[in-house]
Order: sequence, then C-alpha cells, then structure tokens
Amino acid sequence: MTYAVVATDLDGTLLRGDLTVSPRTRAALARATASGARHLVVTGRPAAGCRSLLEPLGYRGLAICGQGAQLYDVGADRLLASATLDRATVRALVDRIAEAAGPLELGVVTAGLDGEFLVTAGFGERVRHGWRLVEDRAALWTGPVEKVLIRSRRPDLDDDRLAALARRVCADRIAVTHSGEGMVELLPAGVSKASGMAAAARRLGFGAAGTIAFGDMPNDIPMLEWAAHGVAMGNAHAELRGCADEIAPTNEEDGVAAVLERLFP
Repeated sequence: MTYAVVATDLDGTLLRGDLTVSPRTRAALARATASGARHLVVTGRPAAGCRSLLEPLGYRGLAICGQGAQLYDVGADRLLASATLDRATVRALVDRIAEAAGPLELGVVTAGLDGEFLVTAGFGERVRHGWRLVEDRAALWTGPVEKVLIRSRRPDLDDDRLAALARRVCADRIAVTHSGEGMVELLPAGVSKASGMAAAARRLGFGAAGTIAFGDMPNDIPMLEWAAHGVAMGNAHAELRGCADEIAPTNEEDGVAAVLERLFP
C-alpha cells in the first residue's frame, strides 16, 4: 500500500540516542517525500523544545507537539493551536496523586513558544540544559501550564504503576500518559497524539486510511491506533508492541528507514 502521510515520533523512534537522524533515515524520508508522501513529526516535546532538532532535518511544515496539545508551523515558527491545563484542577489532582503515591517530584512545561521547563529539586539527578530549578513549588503555577510531569520517590513505584495510579485518581478530568523513563505526564483532557493527528488531518486534508505511524512508548498508542498502519520500534515499550501492526528494528538500527525502504523503494 502507498501511504500519503508518514507520521514519526522523535525520541526513541526517528532520533538515535544522540538525538541525531542517521543519513540512511534521511535518505529514506527523502524518497518517501519525493514519492508524494508527507512527513509529519508527532512528538511529546513542546514546540519550544523541537526547534534545534527539526532544523538540521530541514523540516519546515506542520509538527504536532506536546503530545497533541500543539500544532506548530515550523517554517513560520508559529503556534497554530494549543491547549492548556486548568491550573486549579491539575494542582488538586497532583495533591491527590501524592496522597496515594507518596511525595512526588514535579516538572511543569509552561505555555507558548517561549515556554519553560520548571522542575523541583529532586526531579532528576541533575538539572539539565533547558531546565529551570524552582525552590518554591508555588512558582510552578504562576503562569499558563501545558503539561505536568510527575516522578515518584518510591523505588517500588515504577513509571507504569505511577501512570496507572494517576489514571485512577484523575479519571477523565485530565489525560495521563507515559512517554519515557521518569516521564509520566498530565495533559489537558482529550489531548493525545491521536487528537493532534485528527486536528492536523482536518487542516492539511489527509485521512487515517493513508497514514503510517511510528512510535516507541505508550504515549504513541493513540497515534498508532488512529493510523491505518502502526509500527512499533524494536526498542518499544511492551504495551505499544502489543498494539502495533508491525515491529521494526530499533531506532539505533534505523528502524524507520528499514520500513520506508520497503514501502518507497
């Protein structure tokens, strides 16, 4: 089958561990686009965190960012659509999750193209480039928030268990997903990579039937289920592998390219 849209996650999928795209994968994407397909980036990263990754690719079109909360025009460096959390609601739910899970470390992504990543002191082993440490937790909630990341201090509560607990607590009031190690995310209700794909499809005029999607983590499940053909990377989380139509080689083995070379020879 010929696909009109090739939708790819970034981290753990299109990108290698060093955050680069291999020459082989670049060539496979070039063949796909030369054949008339559209490459669509669909990432959990906020738009502000995508610029430096997409520029080396020469990517200029629409990107779905923030787990589907943002539609980002890369070429114009402009947000076309975005969704934010109700701060009072998410603060209350974070407190309820902490009552069940024990103390939590938090990361907050603030809204907009100039959004920041604010973290509490124990969120990571060290404060990484692009993170801003806040000593007073009240400072996390002073402006519009696009998503909240939670990490448990308990060694017996891994990401899968924490995500399941958060879903029970939050019910349908906000969305919960798991996008990587230490990345249990709280999002506006109804936001997912599938909602972002549907919004992009309406804007760009394509459909699920002509879409192939690639991912590696549970946050990619809605996207793979939305697309006609869902591909899990060889390094993918077991939950995603269970719902995929195909398992590709790992991201380090150019799994996206391996599939595209077959479809767009």
